[in-house]
Amino acid sequence: MAITVAELLAEPQLGLSLIAGADGLGNRITWAHTSDLPRLWEWVTGGEIMMTNGLSIPPDAPGQVELAHALVDAGASGLAIGEKMHAPALQPEFLDACNALALPLINVPYPLPFIAIARTVAESSLLEESRRLRQTARIYDLLRLTDTTGNHWQSLVQGVASEVASQLFVVDRRCLHPWHPDGEALPGHVRAEVEPLIRNSAASTKTFRWHMVGDHHILMVDIPTHTNALLVVIPHTEPHPDAVVLLHAATVLGLELSRTVLALESQRRMGAEFLLQAFEGRYGLAEMENHLSRFGVPAEKFLVLSLSSDDEQHLADVHLELWRHGSPAVCVRRLNRLHAIVSAQCPMDMLRHAVRPDVRIGVSTPSTANDLQRALQESLWALGTAGNSIEQLVRYADGPSWLGLTSHEQGAAIVQRLLGPIVDYERGRQPDLMVTLKTYLELQRSWAKTAAALFTHRQTIIYRIKKISELTGLDMAETSTVAQLWFALQIHEAMDGQGGMGKSPLPK
Repeated sequence: MAITVAELLAEPQLGLSLIAGADGLGNRITWAHTSDLPRLWEWVTGGEIMMTNGLSIPPDAPGQVELAHALVDAGASGLAIGEKMHAPALQPEFLDACNALALPLINVPYPLPFIAIARTVAESSLLEESRRLRQTARIYDLLRLTDTTGNHWQSLVQGVASEVASQLFVVDRRCLHPWHPDGEALPGHVRAEVEPLIRNSAASTKTFRWHMVGDHHILMVDIPTHTNALLVVIPHTEPHPDAVVLLHAATVLGLELSRTVLALESQRRMGAEFLLQAFEGRYGLAEMENHLSRFGVPAEKFLVLSLSSDDEQHLADVHLELWRHGSPAVCVRRLNRLHAIVSAQCPMDMLRHAVRPDVRIGVSTPSTANDLQRALQESLWALGTAGNSIEQLVRYADGPSWLGLTSHEQGAAIVQRLLGPIVDYERGRQPDLMVTLKTYLELQRSWAKTAAALFTHRQTIIYRIKKISELTGLDMAETSTVAQLWFALQIHEAMDGQGGMGKSPLPK
């Protein structure tokens, strides 16, 4: 075990003496650290005896009392002050605070060098270092020994917790939900203690600082491999777990999370390939149901989601966030849209929580494998409704009307009536007319701007617009025609499944 303050004071060659804080003589010292910087407690990781020539000590009583409280909150084992150096007069209030807080205040006789104290602590720590190495090796070995069946993640967390004699939680620092779906949630009273610490602390918790909450300490450590993954440590015993061992514990848990996320990424790729073919109707019913079950989605009742964002990166981790919150999903991503299949029991509040605020979500009605294409069209219609309203999430048939329409069947009928002749004409040809029409309307019907945007001649644009007029029977000079075609294009783009994926609202 590490040397105690009492044992350090008993070393005759040092000649140290106790000024105050006798109740802390049993504090164990993990290290001796010298600093004359302000805010001395910021250099404490837990268990150190801090040594100063006095420049770190405020001259006034309130400042000295604050120093004592901050050192104890940070986990310092004691404070040693060099005699006849630069320390101001130690105020009675400071000595009273050290006594009340059980913070040993030690006088270092002049001219004893601080290195002599550090050497004594280091020599006594050799056996402790050997114990730490053995403990660290056992923690890493848990990756190999923990049973891979059942709740492997929580078994690993419990194994590490047993090694460090603490209660451990791995949570998302943004919402304090478990980072892993099989993880243990923070108890209500612990969550209430951690929330203000998160708000008041810096964005990173890479440095160790024990926080005194009520009658116990809490430590928060970043999981190094995953953004926003936070290890919350509540020790069962004194002294606190070794800081270095806890860093290794966080690394081991991060390695397991990385291994899990890699497996999920492989599953995501297979799911995307399956979903692309499923939306195109390439699977029979039995094969569809088998694939969905393999991905953890109930084939008898599921939802199709369509999500969009102006920032494509906001869709990159949606599949991971859904999994983390206990809702396995099959996803495929195309440009700025993501399509997913989840259980019909997936809570809507969880969906809103799992994505960025700017991501819009369209949700189909509960569907079966027989109705996959219809469910995709419903989710796209709901997404179009969400994109043109203030709602982040819209469920098909529950949301407000979109462009005066209430169903994708109505939208498909309008698209077929107005754009069907153009699509039929272009089948087997280059899709020049639809692209030209969209660009022409977006550029306020300017021949020159449309020609420049499509890198073609102005006369070619004029010819194409006349051809569209012939095919549709509409006069392109009429404002009502422009309005109808623009209206139909909006519906067609929303329901097109992003780049032709799935069934178009236009029949083949």
